[in-house]
Amino acid sequence: MERRWKTIIEPFKIKAVEPLGFTTREERENILREAGYNVFAIPADKVLIDLLTDSGTSAMSAEQWACLMRGDESYAGARSFYRFEKAVRDLTGYRHVLPVHQGRAAERILMGVTGGPDKVFLSNSHFDTTRANVESTGAQALDLPVAGALDFAVPAPFKGDMDVRALEANIRELGAGRVPMIIMTLTNNSLGGQPASMKNLREVSEVARHYKIPLILDVARFAENAFFIKLREAGYASRPVAEIAREMFSYGDGCMMSAKKDALVNIGGFLALNHDDWVRRAREVLILGEGFPTYGGLAGRDLEAMARGLEEVLDEQYLTYRLRSIEYLGEGLRKAGVPIVEPPGGHAVYVDARRFLPHIPREQFPAQALVCELYLTAGVRSVEIGSLMFGPEARMELVRLAIPRRVYTQSHVDFLIEVFADLTRRAGGVRGLRLLESTPSLRHFTARLTPQPA
Repeated sequence: MERRWKTIIEPFKIKAVEPLGFTTREERENILREAGYNVFAIPADKVLIDLLTDSGTSAMSAEQWACLMRGDESYAGARSFYRFEKAVRDLTGYRHVLPVHQGRAAERILMGVTGGPDKVFLSNSHFDTTRANVESTGAQALDLPVAGALDFAVPAPFKGDMDVRALEANIRELGAGRVPMIIMTLTNNSLGGQPASMKNLREVSEVARHYKIPLILDVARFAENAFFIKLREAGYASRPVAEIAREMFSYGDGCMMSAKKDALVNIGGFLALNHDDWVRRAREVLILGEGFPTYGGLAGRDLEAMARGLEEVLDEQYLTYRLRSIEYLGEGLRKAGVPIVEPPGGHAVYVDARRFLPHIPREQFPAQALVCELYLTAGVRSVEIGSLMFGPEARMELVRLAIPRRVYTQSHVDFLIEVFADLTRRAGGVRGLRLLESTPSLRHFTARLTPQPA
């Protein structure tokens, strides 16, 4: 019998490396001041460990790099498109596949052809660009997370679920005609990278079909969600994760994906739909803004790398390592006294800044203050998910530590835990921030702030 080892190792070897951005405290103080206390404005070579996002930051495999050489760069009907189309159809089962340059392009196109004033999109939780693309059409984005999803200190296996009773109640109150679609975000990024259960997906699908409302899956992290189902949901332990993923897709009427996450590439995305009329209109918008429908703003080499990534991400050795890496970081932060969203998610650990910095009032952006302090302390870049990102109505003050796929090693994570242990000892000295300027939407990308006076 094969022995089961306690230590989970990275299921890959490293072939190429790049240097990290070492800086001094004095340099970081000047850099952060010039950036307006917004880490999006910091040059990447001035960052030591970059946890801003897991989007487009993956290390591609040797096979994916080989795919770049096989890319067919024909303007229309390239063979790379047909390889990509087959990979998406085999995975999702959806008829129509439209490549786009990244996930928010898929959101913009889909919301543009389905939204509008008086429309309401219902979701377990909309992420920032999803919400912005919904609201740009004049529609409303309404979140219906399951009870307990906002109890960050209390662990539960599927905190990414949707509240099915609230879903049905809202449809009845609004009228099905006002709801162009129901969106399930897998995993639920805004509330801690938490997975949704197959049971919940099935129940949401039943409601959607009863009221004849399309169910669209946001599947940037579909493989991580599927593996959580395998680990946590009764009846799935012995099933291959690829089979679990295909069942997930079977409950939807289509999906949108930022391939920069679970397709393990640096650029790309797609819409896959069964709705013929939506596809006809979406193609028209795609041609105007992205390119011909068989390349969608991408090179043939990008389509090849995406197709390969959709296969590699379903490798269970990789997924075991991936989820264990996040869990390991969560365990270390917990031991250091750092309050996190429990349990750790699939792509990131989320620090609860409201509990970590209770002396900073909400109007002084406690999560962003922690983001800045983390950079000042050690050159680590993270991202705020709270009142700067979502405005005063935000129900959370979180700092997301998003781990790029196949990029950092255990020693990087150990260093991060050590940094947080230091921050824990002097958290009371962290000052809040004041907003100086921002754009009306997605302001966390462009805002400039300044520290509150001592």
